[in-house]
Amino acid sequence: MIKMIIFRLIFLTFFFINSPGYAADEPVKQLQAFLKASKSLTADFKQVLINEAGDPYQTSYGIFYLQRPGKFRWDYLKPFQQQIVSTSGKVWFYDTDLEQVTIKKLDESVGSTPALLLSGNISLDDNFTMQDQGVDGDMQWIKLLPKNQESSFKYILIGLNKGSLGGMELSDNFGQLTRIYFSNVLLNPTIKPTVFEFKAPKGADVFSD
Repeated sequence: MIKMIIFRLIFLTFFFINSPGYAADEPVKQLQAFLKASKSLTADFKQVLINEAGDPYQTSYGIFYLQRPGKFRWDYLKPFQQQIVSTSGKVWFYDTDLEQVTIKKLDESVGSTPALLLSGNISLDDNFTMQDQGVDGDMQWIKLLPKNQESSFKYILIGLNKGSLGGMELSDNFGQLTRIYFSNVLLNPTIKPTVFEFKAPKGADVFSD
């Protein structure tokens, strides 16, 4: 379970960014503009995992924090508690129930291109083909297709709602579909540095790659 969460969340993290000034731009240009403009973000999230039959089998809730370059934190609050914290080129994964911490480098080993894009070191245009998917409901959707044939996912859909990131969908090569819905999105807030600090709890098993 924790391995699957690692890949999905690293994939998705890069895109939790927003930007002002969207009205006159085409959808793909909107996406490019707010990915470049935003420096920090906080939001509540709802994550739904869907199996190959199209049935949801796990729903999780939590809080997300982002500080560019390269810092993010996912706090899963229910139905289980987990933390995923990234800073200084490393990612810490803490499973509360297992009392286990896994440390990985923030590079190809933890999810390929999207994780590296978070650091701002890789071009969106160079690594993805972007397609306008039109409007569904109250959101404008853009599909991102990875150019790297060895990528672990098939596509990412990003939903923009009046310049705000409202939803995302990721299809991976394991037959898994992940959907995330956002609320209470706050753009460019001041986030305390301690949010991105992680210290293994006393008694937890620590594994490092």
